[in-house]
Amino acid sequence: MDAIIFYLAVPFIYILSLLPMRVLYLVSDILYPVTYYLIGYRKKIVLNNLRNSFPEKTEEEIREVAHKFYRHFNDLIVEILKMTTISPKSLKKRLKFSNPEVMKDYYKQGKSVLLVGAHFNNWEWSLGLTDGSPHLPISIYKPLHNRYFDRFFRKTRERHGAIMIPMRDTIRQILADRRERKLAYYGFVSDQSTIWEETQYWTNFLNQLTPVHLGIEKIALKTGYPVAFVHIKKVKRGYYEVDLLKLFDEVSGLAEHEITEKHVRTLEANIREKPEQWLWTHRRWKLSPKKLTENHNT
Repeated sequence: MDAIIFYLAVPFIYILSLLPMRVLYLVSDILYPVTYYLIGYRKKIVLNNLRNSFPEKTEEEIREVAHKFYRHFNDLIVEILKMTTISPKSLKKRLKFSNPEVMKDYYKQGKSVLLVGAHFNNWEWSLGLTDGSPHLPISIYKPLHNRYFDRFFRKTRERHGAIMIPMRDTIRQILADRRERKLAYYGFVSDQSTIWEETQYWTNFLNQLTPVHLGIEKIALKTGYPVAFVHIKKVKRGYYEVDLLKLFDEVSGLAEHEITEKHVRTLEANIREKPEQWLWTHRRWKLSPKKLTENHNT
């Protein structure tokens, strides 16, 4: 069944990706009332997430953010589809690195870097910024359940220079790069949902008790690599700017969970500034302390 779905969908994806961006944004405009009003794609989840995250906002304000989010969300859909065929030259016109000197300085110092990103603005297009750093560009990702789509999107992402490494192979890759004296940056998506077997730390994020992966902090402390946050700003429709925010140049001597709290608070500040640009359809709070206890007891 996975193969059938894949081979039916791929021609459609390719055809759409060949359309000019101005046409794709017309498709996005058509999709907006469909996803918000007609089928209400994960609308209940989005509205509940917004209400819980911003209890200070009125219902009118919540729905205003939701409307803006669905317009942004449909733009993301067509932009990600465009990644299938967009040329590196065209992508560079739409995606700028505001401070590439940060990575160049780390490279001169002989340092690999851990980059912390999130599902904020077009995180997929940010994989096309490989020319902005002399480092080996490695992106850590969570494989899709459908192996056909997983292979397809992996190849799509690697078209622009990124080396995609499954999450389970992260440590193995880092150790191999160290042995071969390769300087690399490792890009992580920090706001992935956890499963109860992996949950080791909870923090207050957007007014909700939230489980957070500790992988970035553990790797930073084990390797001594500096940590920077990838802030993707939307300049205008179809144009983004990436700003690297240094979180820690040195990680030795830090308090437990200090690294984790820093990147969580940085993301939270970005979301509060532009709430419509985060992925609210994501089931970020599907795990609660109550559910965690129930799973342990079953």
